[in-house]
Formats: sequence, structure tokens, C-alpha cells
Amino acid sequence: MRIALPVAAAGVAAAVAAALMTSSAGAATALPQPTVKPATSSASLAELERRVAGALAGDDTAGETTTKSSYSASTSSSSGDAADSSVSPMVIGGTETTIASAPWMAQLWYYDDQGTPDDESDDLGFFCGGAVVAPTKILTAAHCVKGYDWYNHGAVVTGTAQLPSTDDAGNTDLHGGTVTLPDRQWYHPSYNSTTIDNDIAVITLAGAVKATPIRMTTSGDTASYAAGTSAKVYGWGRTSSTSQDISETLKTATLPVQSDSTCAGYYGSEFVKGHMVCAGNPASGSDSGTTSACNGDSGGPLVVNNRIVGVVSWGVADCVAEGAYSVFAKVSTYVGAAYPRVDDTNISGDHKADLWVRNSSTRTGYSKDSNGSSFAARVSWGNWDGVNVVLQTDLDRDGYQDLVYRRSSDGDVFWSHFVQSSGSWTTKQLADNWKTRTRIVVPGDVTGDYLPDLLSVDSGGYLWIYPGKGNGSFGTRVKVGSGWNQYNSLRGHGDFTGDGKTDLIARQASTGYLYLYKGTGKSGTGAFSSRIKVREWAGYNAFDAVGDISGDGRADFLARTPGGTLYLYKGTGKATSEIFATRISVGTDFKQYDIFG
Repeated sequence: MRIALPVAAAGVAAAVAAALMTSSAGAATALPQPTVKPATSSASLAELERRVAGALAGDDTAGETTTKSSYSASTSSSSGDAADSSVSPMVIGGTETTIASAPWMAQLWYYDDQGTPDDESDDLGFFCGGAVVAPTKILTAAHCVKGYDWYNHGAVVTGTAQLPSTDDAGNTDLHGGTVTLPDRQWYHPSYNSTTIDNDIAVITLAGAVKATPIRMTTSGDTASYAAGTSAKVYGWGRTSSTSQDISETLKTATLPVQSDSTCAGYYGSEFVKGHMVCAGNPASGSDSGTTSACNGDSGGPLVVNNRIVGVVSWGVADCVAEGAYSVFAKVSTYVGAAYPRVDDTNISGDHKADLWVRNSSTRTGYSKDSNGSSFAARVSWGNWDGVNVVLQTDLDRDGYQDLVYRRSSDGDVFWSHFVQSSGSWTTKQLADNWKTRTRIVVPGDVTGDYLPDLLSVDSGGYLWIYPGKGNGSFGTRVKVGSGWNQYNSLRGHGDFTGDGKTDLIARQASTGYLYLYKGTGKSGTGAFSSRIKVREWAGYNAFDAVGDISGDGRADFLARTPGGTLYLYKGTGKATSEIFATRISVGTDFKQYDIFG
């Protein structure tokens, strides 16, 4: 849990100038901020390096089945420790590359000594690959995650093309890389460990890494999967079918994407169309003439045009059986489920979006932790007088939830966020005199660069995008269009349609109609598709979108009746009148609140 009880008298630092400001505007309102419990509280650098060293000597693989071979790997070679063995630095048939060419590559090390005196027979150690898709997020394979406790036994290394090594004294050399604690894990709820189907997962790190992220492709991408498309696979996997050695150096190989019919022609029903994609020329039956992913590459990316289109999943044992292909989880199918995990920062850090509200009479702010279909008892955040907008977000993508709020007296907008390095909160001014802005929204990444953006509607009804830079500052604003003042509610947090793009939900004041604006991943006038009427909602007077409340990978919505009953509308991923499931009452006492985060 990232945020515990509030400190009643904690102040907020003075505001500083920011990108949206037109002039300086004084200090932010002094508001209480919660005490944050760092996620790194139980794993020191020495402990993480111990895990890496243990995994280096491991001889296990993750996600093995009786019918096919997952491409996770043991790390001990046939001639000794992988860290000390001499192996060809390439995928089977591939070539060595540098971390500069693939700065988003991550090494996933897992070691569990089972807590017994026997340091060999029952130890569990294995290796997988992964890709940094946000500063605290690693996209990998579900078979590398399900059934394993990454928080207590895992370590993730980024920023280096070399695998770690150990010396005779047991010291671990990361070769310039950075080791980080995995804080929490998610895998696709429909993952099948027997068939290795729905094989996609996200590991959330305890702290942000400096590695440059790579984006997943979108659900509408078909061009990347056309037969013959040139794709690149990256990893540290086995370099030969005759040795268990994995590569000490990052390598890459170019593979042609194959059609579904070609893949199914070889694998039969084991290849699930739409869920999987295969790539590579048919294997020759030996190392010579074969270019393929292999054990140790599991979880690594298949890349087309600088987007992840596949995650290394499975193949044949020893990787070179005649006619075989490498099989990947098809990212376009799963981006709708994975994207909410990339943008899932909430109060408690449990993959379920929480609720922030303010009492209208006492001005006390409260958080309410999501239980999936209800909310837990509220927790006070102290007095939040003097503001008229509060929004939950994570503008710097550091894994800690931020708040954006507007001061009532002058309309200045501030960003309050936790700084992990100092263990304290700080506040930065974002905008000066936004009294006349009728709507302010922080829905996540609108422009398709995985950096959270800010939107506002001015007094003339024009919607503007302020492209985020990932550090609480913004680029030059871009106009989307006019007519947005017809809506008395404009909300968004994540992807409502399952296509991996951020959407908006707007409620028309005159009719009560609810409209969906599907995000396109672009900026400017093309940022959203034409609106789609999804509901007729005349019986509500407050709305909120805080993300995935239920934890099922879809963005949800909240609506309150004038009588104070708050309903949860779970998202279905459909861009139609069926966009939400049947409503669920989550409380009848919400009339008392005038601000929903």
C-alpha cells in the first residue's frame, strides 16, 4: 500500500512557475497530504543483488507445460554458471546489439531459496525478458509471472546490454545496469498455463527507472501483422539448440511475420488465431539455417516500427525443429487489458482505482479504497477548503498517485505529488487564473506517447490539449475544437473501449445524453473520433471516472443521483449503448460530497 493515514498538519511547498502559467501567482493553498509508505521498504540493494546472484545459478524454467515449451530459461549452463560461461552473443541466427538500440529492454531475475538449509535441490531460479513500457512498468509474459511472488523473490535489471556476473567472493556486477524491486504483478485473468494462451503480464516496479519506454501497438493495428512484415525480436535467450547457455549480451534477430494460416498449419489447434502471432522462416532442424527466439527470450518484445506487436511466448523444445516458428502473444489483442495496468496508479497501489471525495460542509477530503464492487470505509485527508477542483492522476508516472487541484480564490491550478527521493510532498503551479475554465480533465495519455496529458475547456467552449512531458510540465497547448460547453460533465481516466487509447465521457446538459469520445492517439482536431451516444442519463447530478475500479482491465464510471446514491458502472470495452454493465449501488450517503476526484 502506497498511501496510509494523513498527517493532519503537513503543509504543501510553495508553488513554482510551470509551462501553463502566464505569470507568477504566489503560493499554493496549504493542504494536508497523506503519509506515503515507500514500496521499497523491504528490499535493500544487497537483497536485490542476492536475488540476481541466486537466479544466475538457477536451473529452472517458468511456465513449462507438457504440450509445448515456454521460452523462459534456466541460467546455469551445461559447463557451469552462465555468468562465467563463454557463449555466442546472439539469438539463434541473430546478432549482438547494444542497449542504446533497445534502451527499453529489461532482465527479469527470479530466485526463491524456499527458506530451507538445502541450497540446491529445492531452490527456484529462472530468467525472463521484458520491456519497459512506462517508467515503473514492465511488459512481459504471463508464464513468467503467474504462480511466482516477484515482490519477495524477484529483481528487474534495466539499462545494460550485459547480463550480471558474480566473482569468487560472491559480489554481483550489474555492468552499469540498475536493479529495481518488483512491487506488484498482474497477468491476464484468462491466462491458461496449459495452453500458454493469453500470455501477457505487467510488473510494476517500486520506483521509476531511467530507461526510455517503448509503446505497445494499438488494437486497430493490422499492418504490423501482415504476412512478410519485417519484425525484430530482442533478448538474452539461448544461442544454440545443443546448449542451455543463455547469451551474456543482448541480441536481436529479424523475423518475417507469418500468416495465421501458416502458423496454424504447423501447430494446429495449439496456435490460437487472434491471441497469438508467429514469426520467422521455418526452422531448418538445426542451428544452421535457423533464426529463432529461444529459451530465455520469454517476455521480450517483438517490435515493428518501434512498437511492441508481440511478446515472446512459446515454441518447440530446443527451438529448431524443422518447420517450426516462434510464437508470440499478439499485443493488439491484449493492449486493451494491459493498458489500464500501465496507467493504474491509485491510492492503495492494488490495481484497482480508488475514490477521492470532499465533504461539502466540513471541507474534509476523504479517500475510499476500492474493493472491486464496493468501496472501503473512508480515510480522512484533512481539511481541503479553498479549492473547487481535485483530480486524481500521475503526471510523472512514478507509480505514486498525484493530485491536481484548482484554488477557488484566483483559479490557479496546482500539481501536488510525492517525491520518492526526499520522502515528502511538493507542489508545483500548473496554470494561472483558470477561473473561467469550465472543465479540467487529466485522463491519461491522449496523444499516444504514453505521457499523461492535461485537457481544459475555456469559457468559449474550446477544448485544449496540453501535451504532457512526463515530469509535470507541458508542451504548447493544441486546440481540439469548439462546442464543449454544451456538456455539464467531462470525465475520463483511461480506455473505455479496449483499444489501448484514452477516451472521454461527456454528458450533455440540455438532454442528459451521455456521449463517448473515442481517443485516436493523436493530437489536435483529430484527437477524438466523432461522438457516440451511449446512454440517456437525466437522473444523475455528479459523475466520476477514476480508472479501473473493478480490476478487470477496463475503465469504469461512477454516477450519483440527487438523493445521494452512487452507482458503479463497470466498463465492458464496447463503444455502444452496452459500454457499461448493469449498475451496482456502492452507497447511499454520497449527497454530502461536492468534489469527486
